[in-house]
Amino acid sequence: MADLLPPPELFDHYSPLAGAFDECFQADGTPRPEAQRVIELLNGLGEREFRARRKLADATFLREGITFSVYSDQQGAERIFPFDLIPRVIPASDWGRLRQGLLQRIQALNEFLMDIYGEQRILKEGQVPANLVLGAKGYLPEMHGVRPPRGVYIHIAGIDLIRGPAGEILVLEDNVRTPSGVSYVIENRMVMKKVFPRVFARARVMPVDEYPVRLRQALDSVGPAPDDQDSTVVLTPGPYNSAYFEHTFLARRMGVPLVQGSDLFVDDDCVWAKTTRGPQRIDVIYRRIDDAFLDPEVFRKDSALGVPGLVRAYKAGNVALANAIGNGVADDKAIYPFVPDMIRFYLSEEPLLQQVRTYVCMRDDDLKYVLDHMSELVVKAVDEAGGYGMLIGPQASASELEEFHARVKAKPRSYIAQPRIELSTCPTWTKGGVAPRRVDLRPYVVSGRNERWVLPGGLTRVALIEGSYVVNSSQGGGSKDTWVLENS
Repeated sequence: MADLLPPPELFDHYSPLAGAFDECFQADGTPRPEAQRVIELLNGLGEREFRARRKLADATFLREGITFSVYSDQQGAERIFPFDLIPRVIPASDWGRLRQGLLQRIQALNEFLMDIYGEQRILKEGQVPANLVLGAKGYLPEMHGVRPPRGVYIHIAGIDLIRGPAGEILVLEDNVRTPSGVSYVIENRMVMKKVFPRVFARARVMPVDEYPVRLRQALDSVGPAPDDQDSTVVLTPGPYNSAYFEHTFLARRMGVPLVQGSDLFVDDDCVWAKTTRGPQRIDVIYRRIDDAFLDPEVFRKDSALGVPGLVRAYKAGNVALANAIGNGVADDKAIYPFVPDMIRFYLSEEPLLQQVRTYVCMRDDDLKYVLDHMSELVVKAVDEAGGYGMLIGPQASASELEEFHARVKAKPRSYIAQPRIELSTCPTWTKGGVAPRRVDLRPYVVSGRNERWVLPGGLTRVALIEGSYVVNSSQGGGSKDTWVLENS
């Protein structure tokens, strides 16, 4: 008789996490209206079929070599990027508002970078503390007075967003140096189309495939050569970099060479590539190397990854670098609280996206509050990323709290703190079936000379470990495909 029973549906035993906003289900366990169609389509497969499709997806990732590396991994091996097959759903109406907020934020940040490396009006007028900006690790005085070609500082941005318990979207941090992860967005979509062709076709999801084309167009538009005559390359540190898969992926999809520093040289303040046909002039470099390693003549003398003389060529206006040198100051977590002020100062607009309440430990009052309430807060090093240099107070041991207390007190400029936000969750496949796991979202904004474009969706990162708030792949997280639904 058991064989005559219908197979269990995928979400039969799913329960949203109490106190968190679930991206697909309401608190009473019924699907959200915008996600109902997707939930029904996935449920129609049944749990057994879903397991089979999951095996197919894993095999595809393995065959395609979709990997990342973790520097702290003692084995030093590349790993298959963890991917969950249950998508995150965003309705078109939500996406339209979010897109406008992202465009506004990037415009203001670009103006901020142009200003602090130029007239510094925002500092002179006291809208942002000068000592905070000029003392930031990411601020490079060598770049003062240097204007990048076409005035574009932020060609590629990845803005990390979270959703709070009331469903409100908040900016968590900005990534405008060398944001990574977009290759996984495109590969995740490719796998989903292969594994769930009918589900995907019926869900009416906005495409992400055009990102490489949009990126190539934006890069071509900012070069010093006339339109359509720029020669563009992707500059990688090499195969031992954690994001090397992405470097090769984007170079291949854009149809441009992937080069290392040793493949380039500078002559007469111009950048040239060594080719079998002789030297070739390079006008645009999408660089995936940190500022400190770009040019041993100006920054780290021991760098073998960069190109001697590259900064000379850049200052002469003979090569465009994406992103611009010195953008790291805008990524500083102690600068982040002032972005709403930047929007008001440069654009005369109110911010469309809200932020997380942030305590800047460099301020005496904020420092005292953080030291007195550390067990309630998330404390972050201002210049770290990837989940490193962070303390989650409510989950920390007494010894960890004591250690961070000493760190913050000794170097307050190096830390900020925020209340722990109950991140939104999304149904996620686990060994015990479908369960809620916390997520964030990294949308990508591409900027050229005259146009900015936002990739529909972005990288949804998921904390695969039960109870975890850390979504970074280096800390045990994975990813999901983000489905921005078309208007019905």
